[in-house]
Amino acid sequence: MNKIYLVFLLLLPFGIYAQNQEDYINRLKAIQNNGVTYYNVDGIDFTSQTFTNSFTEKDLKFVFRKYGISNEDLKTKDTKLSYNNLHVLKSKKITDSLNEMLSYYFIEDKQKMVTAICFAYFEKPEVQFEQKLISLIIEDAIPMHVFENKRIDSVDFAGRKIHLSNSCYWTNVNTVQCPGNGEMNWSVHKTEKSANQAIKNQLTVTKIKKGLKIISEQQVDVIFEGNPAKALKVVYGFTGLTNLAVKTSGGKTLTAFYVASKVRENYVSCVMSFWNNDQINESGLPPLLEKVMQLHK
Repeated sequence: MNKIYLVFLLLLPFGIYAQNQEDYINRLKAIQNNGVTYYNVDGIDFTSQTFTNSFTEKDLKFVFRKYGISNEDLKTKDTKLSYNNLHVLKSKKITDSLNEMLSYYFIEDKQKMVTAICFAYFEKPEVQFEQKLISLIIEDAIPMHVFENKRIDSVDFAGRKIHLSNSCYWTNVNTVQCPGNGEMNWSVHKTEKSANQAIKNQLTVTKIKKGLKIISEQQVDVIFEGNPAKALKVVYGFTGLTNLAVKTSGGKTLTAFYVASKVRENYVSCVMSFWNNDQINESGLPPLLEKVMQLHK
C-alpha cells in the first residue's frame, strides 16, 4: 500500500526575496495540473488559473469566491500593469513574528477572460517581481523548459537530472513523494540569504502544527550535492490519533533534514523527510534522499 506522507512539510517553501530577477528564469520551475499552473522561484510559490468568465462585476464575483475573496476585501487597480486588473492583498498571522501574505491579481487577458494569479509570501510582497511574472504569464512568454512533465521518471534538481522510480509523483512544484522511499521539496535561489530564510520559515510553520511534537533536534554534517554542508535534523512525533497520514503510513516518527546550501551557480533550500518504517539503506537514508545527500561519516 502506498503511504500518505505529511504534505505540510513539503508544501510550505514560501519565501520573501525576489531581488536580481534578471536571471530568475534559470531558477523558475512550474507544473500544470487540472487547469492550474504552479510556479516556484527563489522560495516563492505562486499559481495562475484562467477562467472563461468575463471581466465584469457579476462574473468576477464567481472568481472571487474561488479564492475566498469577500465583498469586504479591499480591491485596487495596479496602474503599473498594462492590463485591466484588480489586486487584493490579505494577511494571516502565523506567529507573533511571522505573517503570511497572499497577493491576488485578477487580470483581463487578451482573450477577454479572467486570469487569476496568486503569490504567497512571508513578510512584505515584492511588487516589482509580481509585475514581471504577471507580464510573462499573460503574454505566454515563459519558456517551455521551465515546465516539468506530470509523469516523473527524472526531475531537474537545481541543474542536475535525477532519475526516479515510477512510483514517485509530484504533490506540488519542486515537491516529490516516493512512497516508502522518502520525500523532498526544494527551491532554487539567487542568494544564500534567501535560501536560509526559506528554510527558517518552513521550519517555523511546521513546528506550530497541531498534533506535532519535536522528539529531537540537532545540527549534523552532510554532503549535499557533492559539497559539505550543515543540516538541521529534526525528528517529529505525533500526539492524538486523528492524523490520517500517521494512521495510513503506520509510522511513528518522521525525520526531516533542513538544508540551505550552494549548489552549482545558485543556492538551494531543501527539506527531505522519511518515516521510521520507510526503506532505510545502510547509509542511514532512504533511496530518494541518497540521490542528493549523504550523511557525514
